[in-house]
Amino acid sequence: MDKADHTRREVSLEHMEDIMPLIREGLSAGRSVKIAPRGVSMLPMIRQGKDEVILVPPPPELKKYDIALYQRENGKYILHRVVRIGESYTFIGDNQFVYEHGISHERVIAVVTGFTRGGKPRSVRSLSYKLYCRLWHLSRYPRRKLLGLKRRISALFEKGKDRK
Repeated sequence: MDKADHTRREVSLEHMEDIMPLIREGLSAGRSVKIAPRGVSMLPMIRQGKDEVILVPPPPELKKYDIALYQRENGKYILHRVVRIGESYTFIGDNQFVYEHGISHERVIAVVTGFTRGGKPRSVRSLSYKLYCRLWHLSRYPRRKLLGLKRRISALFEKGKDRK
């Protein structure tokens, strides 16, 4: 996947620079903030235009499978899941296959404590959510292979249509 395609599939928090002062103000006052992310990188968990996430200030250290809002060096705001912890964090979107390494804790703005799914509140502390996180991440490699196979089969059918 080329870099342009990788960027297009991320949860894009459009116009975040306009609302970030309000988000930071709410977080610094110790309040939770609800936002509606845009993009597809956190599918199937977060659906653009349908779901919202609840953000709170980050703890001193993130845990594996936390979802965090962070800012890249280029200024872009990203909402992805922590999958490795070391001297820095490694993130990936649920609908992505490329890890983003080297994110320092200083870049983390907030963490997700819950989300709304179809208008119903969901907690990231629930057993079903924790099970989803682990199984979804563990299935990353087989999903990638199946999607590649699906693309190749679709391409074969498209070539067949062109011949007619």
